[in-house]
Amino acid sequence: MNIKLSDHFNYNKLLRFVLPSVIMMIFTSIYSVVDGLFVSNFVGKVPFAAINLIFPLLMILGALGFMLGTGGSAIVAKTLGEGDRDCANRYFSLLIYTAAITGVVLTVLGVIFVRPAAGLMGAEGEMLENCVLYGRIILIALPAFMLQNMFQSFLITAEKPHMGLAVTVIAGVTNMILDAVFIIVFKLGLAGAAAATAISQCIGGIVPLIYFLRKNSSLLRLTKARFEPAVILKSCANGSSELLSNISASVVTMLYNFKLMNLAGENGIAAYGVIMYVQFVFVAIFIGYSIGCAPIVGYHYGAENHNELKSVFKKSITIVGVCGAVLAVLAFVMSSPLSRLFVGYDKELFNMTVRGFKMYSVSFLMCGFGIFGSSFFTALSNGAVSAAISFLRTVVFQIAAVLILPIFWGIDGIWLAISVAELLAMLVTFGFLFKKRNVYHYM
Repeated sequence: MNIKLSDHFNYNKLLRFVLPSVIMMIFTSIYSVVDGLFVSNFVGKVPFAAINLIFPLLMILGALGFMLGTGGSAIVAKTLGEGDRDCANRYFSLLIYTAAITGVVLTVLGVIFVRPAAGLMGAEGEMLENCVLYGRIILIALPAFMLQNMFQSFLITAEKPHMGLAVTVIAGVTNMILDAVFIIVFKLGLAGAAAATAISQCIGGIVPLIYFLRKNSSLLRLTKARFEPAVILKSCANGSSELLSNISASVVTMLYNFKLMNLAGENGIAAYGVIMYVQFVFVAIFIGYSIGCAPIVGYHYGAENHNELKSVFKKSITIVGVCGAVLAVLAFVMSSPLSRLFVGYDKELFNMTVRGFKMYSVSFLMCGFGIFGSSFFTALSNGAVSAAISFLRTVVFQIAAVLILPIFWGIDGIWLAISVAELLAMLVTFGFLFKKRNVYHYM
């Protein structure tokens, strides 16, 4: 039986509704993880470090799709909750067309400027050439990647989360298979890893596009759309926290890489890369839950169903807290086997990675609250509070921690920085939630 946005959500129904989004985000995060796993073990340590260095820049560009998807889906879900389906389809279509055009423009600019950008981040020699090779191939698929990021939100709003899951799983499995074929069988090295990811991103973006262009059984369909700058700007403002979160996370990653290069050289960047790959997957659970839950929040906010809004909020806080505790324990226990999977061939690098991993694991206790809180306010169409939480969490607190803590504890300060930042972000998030409770009636 299909679950509707207008339904009452108990724990069972809520988890069933958001589960496809969680799995969807996990598979999306696996793209880079699989590339890193194959490159590290079959191509070499320097190409592996190059991926970790250039990847944040690529994520910044793809994050525009997250911004339009999360910000736009909140507007579309609210419009559906108000009963105006034609208007919702018009908004949806406008945002999809805007993302496609923007993606093409950014592809051209990215291909031109990827070399100087990699140079500014500290790449030189072999690492610089690897960054340019990997980046240019991935950038070819940028329009499709942006659409894929958007459809992750809009397929949920269209009450088709299982379709979103199926497309993402197919794309993810394609990436894994092609990585093995291109790297191991055809010996294409780093270029093979990039091509595998680019092809899988095209599948994730183009298949949903074809679905929405045709008559379908969902709440949404691509139709003719007129240019409405106010809708685009509102979506950008509303989803700015998601864009800011991705951009700032990428910028902070660049800062981490810079500090680690000074303290531990390429080994430091490689160790941080391993931790980041696992972090991508673990944090994807919180992001997936937040994305899956957002249309429910937006719908009932638009319909003024305060009791259901309170119920969903209370259940979400409980779920996020339990997941955080489980993931923190799991990260600590699995630090050694996961590190061995990526860098077991280098004892010094392996030991550094395990130590950093165990310190980093504490952050999973707290990070889910900041992620959910930012997404929750986006769903309530309060982009300002959402952006404030995101900016403090991913920029201010992390930059301050990574600059200050290494002064006292060296490289251990870098591993501990994220936990300090997430603790402060959690406190700020609960402060905003308490302050705004009477405005939106979720408590």
